[in-house]
Amino acid sequence: MSGVAARISQLPIDVAEVVRCVQTPAAGAVVLFTGTTRAWTDGRRTVALHYDCYGEMAEPMLRELEAEARRRWALVEACMVHRIGRVDPGEVSVAIAVSAVHRREAFAAAQWLIDTVKQQVPIWKQEVGADGSRPWIHPGMPPERGRGAAASAAGGRAARRPCHRAAHQRRGRAPRVPPAGRARGAEPPPVEERDP
Repeated sequence: MSGVAARISQLPIDVAEVVRCVQTPAAGAVVLFTGTTRAWTDGRRTVALHYDCYGEMAEPMLRELEAEARRRWALVEACMVHRIGRVDPGEVSVAIAVSAVHRREAFAAAQWLIDTVKQQVPIWKQEVGADGSRPWIHPGMPPERGRGAAASAAGGRAARRPCHRAAHQRRGRAPRVPPAGRARGAEPPPVEERDP
């Protein structure tokens, strides 16, 4: 696992390695959560997901959340890996494993970690639909669903409020818009499509 208990990866996630990272004779419970790309979302076929992140903040935030989980619960070990780039249906996009002496702490910490990662860490998900739609999805963003391929192809700019990176950096927060919003009028990063 390269020795880092919380990290971003462009490579497929080795779930067995994430579990090995937290297994120890001191732990009576190991909880693993994996988030995977599903083939259908709201009745639409998903070709792939494309994840991007604000790298200077995402990985340090993952490490901060891992440390916070250790403070809140009596964890023995914790490990989180979030993938960026293209993630096809059935592939793992995030893996979180925690170990504790007892299961209650392990379950609570794992749930808190995934919920908090999704809400706070500047990682954005673009759904690539078989219908040509490409909405960016992130908690706190207005949903682009139902606006059709045109809004999605435009990066959903009509649905997003402008975000000024410098203001967020001064406040120590990441922008809450997908990477396409980094420069006004910029198109979303290209996502190569594969035949299903």
